Amino acid sequence: MGPLVHSPSEEYRALVDKAYSKFARLRDFPPYGRNRWDYYFHKAFQVYSKLWKFQQEHRHQLVEVGLKRWEIGEIASRIGQLYYNYYLRTSDAKFLSESFIFYEAILTRDYFKDSDKDAPLANKQLRYCARFIVICLLLNRREMVQLLVRQLRTLVEEFSRSHQSIDAKEWKVVVQEIIRFMKADAACEISRPLRYSVLLDPHPLSIPAVDRLEGAKPLRLEDAILASYHHNEVKFSELSLDTFRMLQALEWEPSGSLYRTRVGEVSNKMSSSGHVGVVEEIPDPSLPPNPHKYVLYRPSVQHLLLVLATVCEEVPANSCVLLYVAASGRSARTMSSHPSSASLMMDAAAGNKIVSLTPTLSLNQMTINQIQSYMGPGIDGRTMDVDQNNTSAFSTPAESPRKGSYGDRMSTLESSESCTPGLWLGSRKSPGMTNFLYPSDILPFTRRPLFIVVDSDNSAVFETLSGNERGEPAVLLLSPSLQPDDKGMGVPASVSYPNSCGNVFTFFLTAPLLAFCRVNGISVSTLPKGTLQQTEKLLSKLLADLGNALASSTSISHVWARVLYDPFLRQLVVRFIFCRGVFALHLKYRHKPEFLPRCYPALPEEVLPNTHKVGRIVYYLAIAVGAADQFEFPHFSFKGTSDDQSLLEEFSVLGLGQD
Repeated sequence: MGPLVHSPSEEYRALVDKAYSKFARLRDFPPYGRNRWDYYFHKAFQVYSKLWKFQQEHRHQLVEVGLKRWEIGEIASRIGQLYYNYYLRTSDAKFLSESFIFYEAILTRDYFKDSDKDAPLANKQLRYCARFIVICLLLNRREMVQLLVRQLRTLVEEFSRSHQSIDAKEWKVVVQEIIRFMKADAACEISRPLRYSVLLDPHPLSIPAVDRLEGAKPLRLEDAILASYHHNEVKFSELSLDTFRMLQALEWEPSGSLYRTRVGEVSNKMSSSGHVGVVEEIPDPSLPPNPHKYVLYRPSVQHLLLVLATVCEEVPANSCVLLYVAASGRSARTMSSHPSSASLMMDAAAGNKIVSLTPTLSLNQMTINQIQSYMGPGIDGRTMDVDQNNTSAFSTPAESPRKGSYGDRMSTLESSESCTPGLWLGSRKSPGMTNFLYPSDILPFTRRPLFIVVDSDNSAVFETLSGNERGEPAVLLLSPSLQPDDKGMGVPASVSYPNSCGNVFTFFLTAPLLAFCRVNGISVSTLPKGTLQQTEKLLSKLLADLGNALASSTSISHVWARVLYDPFLRQLVVRFIFCRGVFALHLKYRHKPEFLPRCYPALPEEVLPNTHKVGRIVYYLAIAVGAADQFEFPHFSFKGTSDDQSLLEEFSVLGLGQD
């Protein structure tokens, strides 16, 4: 007997079943750690490539036996999801561009047209639209985002009229979220890219060497963990505004002739060859790959520590792990009494059920046991001394926080409603001290080089890490406990007030000029034409000069010297120095230590806020945007050096302000 011959429809259905099975298999792999995920991803790509080509070649026969356009759209959507998830795994931006290609094809070809009459199909279309918005946000395609938001709002209105269900209420919340997100991030639409741009920022090859390594080797940022847990934070899906900004600040900006996103060649890619391939780009060989990032939305303490343990176990030698945590130092019960947070629990309106558009990490008892085993005995949240008495604005921080037992000060912390010994990673329904992330929870992982950024009203408790590390000294960038709101008043750094545009400290680390304007109550949209762009270039030059001065310092600690070799970490450091200088010299905040960020170990005296190197940056920026009257500068001239003279001449040419 000859081989059994299947009809095109039978072969198509078999391919669909196989492809969906491969897709489902990928969900079993957590998006962290060494496993065979890449093998299964490639298998899934192969099957979907074959399926896509098959439905193209047999489209006529398949349509005759009942193939619907939404089924083609579903296949394209799955391929787009595969590319997006591959980007999440690798941080390779070309896979994000590939995902955009397939999602855009679904939009232009109306694969989901007229699917609103059936509730399950309507939900598919809404999920596709929401996922496409996330991808466009990450690619900074703001015009497409605006188009998709309008479409999503229309689709949700139609869905609500046709299907009176809980889903309709949830999708209304999703629309409110993206509108709030876009409003909060509006200033970034007209500014320079948040990503590291070699057209504006120092090229990695031009970064000067640092001599004071004291026998240690330079560090390269290999992995970054970006975690956020605020109630009522500005977010869309599982991407908060703060982590969205940090994610971009840790990637290279595609620029110049070396980057070619062939979104105009969708028809060639998807209709002629039928091959599901990678966008053909010409990578810049002088740039290293993007650091790998783990974006954690509202993680539990166990969840966060599991990812941190996995990353620290696998990080290569001479590499650094960045840990960014944005959370409150108060429990949800305490926060609920705050007038600005009581009415803003948006997810509660939907029964605490969030429409999930991105993969989430789940824990079982086995992985929790792995964390406990990794950490070892005796590690808990009550073994360290918390020193919150050091409020010096910019004196020379000579010593690490002193060691000792918790004693009476720990009891004072526990009895205070507004001050606790850690960061709260829990919901209103999960009370208990187990939801606090303590500084001592991080200690076991300081056997590896850590670059820790804490944006919280209670960031000061993490000072206790400095000097108590288990092997490698950690770098700490700690936010102020208070930040200015839209009226210039001080609010806890973890509170999202109604017109919040994200945390100010994170804003300074990712978009320093926009943060500067925000602190001074200046809307960037009101600046004269061209001023914003020219001032961005000016700030980039000034920060590059500051980085060079820092690298050449004879008193710099080798802990800082090691991280200054990495362009991303170097950029965070100089922006931190700028942020500290702004608040220290601002008339409204200069004598209020609760508005000053801190760092450990101590940076050299040459970059303290009251020095010429830092003061000149704030001075020239204040002139450029018309905010010089809001600062008080130390009594020295900014016109004495040749560098200052050249800057003044440049100011005159650009018309950025006058002395």
